[in-house]
Amino acid sequence: MRRKRNVLAARRLADCALNGIVYGGFSRQMTGAGMKVVRERKSSGKRVSIVRNITFVMVLVALCLVPGCKQRAKIVNYAQLAGKEFAVPTGTIADKLVADKIRGAKFQYFNSALDAAMAVKAGKADAAAYDEPILRNIAAKTSGLRVLPEPITTDQYGFAVRLDDRQLKTAIDDVVGEMRTKGKYDEMLDRWLPRQGPPAAMPAIETSGSEVLRFGTSAVTEPFSFVDGSTHVVGMDIEIASLVAQRLHKRIEVVNMEFGSLIPALASGKVDMIGACITITEERAKKVLFSAPYYTGGISALVRE
Repeated sequence: MRRKRNVLAARRLADCALNGIVYGGFSRQMTGAGMKVVRERKSSGKRVSIVRNITFVMVLVALCLVPGCKQRAKIVNYAQLAGKEFAVPTGTIADKLVADKIRGAKFQYFNSALDAAMAVKAGKADAAAYDEPILRNIAAKTSGLRVLPEPITTDQYGFAVRLDDRQLKTAIDDVVGEMRTKGKYDEMLDRWLPRQGPPAAMPAIETSGSEVLRFGTSAVTEPFSFVDGSTHVVGMDIEIASLVAQRLHKRIEVVNMEFGSLIPALASGKVDMIGACITITEERAKKVLFSAPYYTGGISALVRE
């Protein structure tokens, strides 16, 4: 769309410039030459056409020097990322992780992963860098974008409980392990991370009991945790947490909060279990007890097709 506007603008400017040249020259001749101008104008039709084309090209080149008209090379593999411009969500460590792996990487910052992805689609950046499953979700719903198969970093995602709550950790591990054994895990991945289109609907999972499992999450990590069209918090993490509550004969209570508040809320006892595309790290493991990894992802690059 921007390219079309530049072309139209170039044509208008070329016509204006040409009119100034041609008609300005004729007006000076008309005072002394009379009808001679008409004959010259007719005989110079081809010359005017050539001048118009040359002027159009010159103006178009000038417009393409303006920011936003930059042509970016198509990226098809990891090796091409060196020296490229990355769009990353602000407030994350995606830029640091990319800088550690990609030589000469440059960065632009956006409010969300979706905004970063749209910058790539619009040609404002070469690639977006963020968690692989979140970028996969965006690419599946947005034509013209894809995630490179080779990740920039590889990370494990897990649920977290308080350091002394080994019983809850065991229940989480048992639920995920059983899903893998029975083939339910792959079905869940297909539901939340389809190759094309948005995630499927959240399955109905009945939870009941006199006790409550309070699950803390941050519903901005689609497809792991997000708000659906019915304003319910859903996602792969919510599905697994509901199955854990069901196994423990407890009612699930989803507590939505800022991502940075999850570990403090767990440590203070406001929630019993947290999950929202949480990367397992040594630093975090000093404060919480992680489940066995239930998803392998990491930082990946989203590019134009």
